[in-house]
Amino acid sequence: MKFRNIITAVLIFITSSLLYAQQYRPASGGPGSWRLLGTVQAKHTADHDVIIVAGPYDFFRKLKFKVTNAPLNMQRMIVRYDDGGAPENIDLRFVIPQGGESRLIDLKGGRRKIKAVDFWYDTKGFLNGRANLTLFGMK
Repeated sequence: MKFRNIITAVLIFITSSLLYAQQYRPASGGPGSWRLLGTVQAKHTADHDVIIVAGPYDFFRKLKFKVTNAPLNMQRMIVRYDDGGAPENIDLRFVIPQGGESRLIDLKGGRRKIKAVDFWYDTKGFLNGRANLTLFGMK
């Protein structure tokens, strides 16, 4: 009976260790490093999407987008911060080609904890497919 309890305890420990190791934890990186904040697939039927940044929120100074699979015409974005302060409205008005990146977007007030980013776009035709939009933040 004692041996059975020991084996059960060891199996529970190993299983819980494996489950904990499977959890996604983004690398924090140091100042000046880029971190993946989220990805969405731009739809032809929509012109607005949101990337919600998973907490705990980190400080960022700059943002940039990377687009794959199809070009995307970015119109504007709204950056929402964790501190509950006023959101930052940013007019973009540029086309990101397939496989391209946006310009670097400086955030007002220096380093800010980002909670979510709303963005508006136009897709560039049905024949090009759906663009995948990936958002990165610089610490």
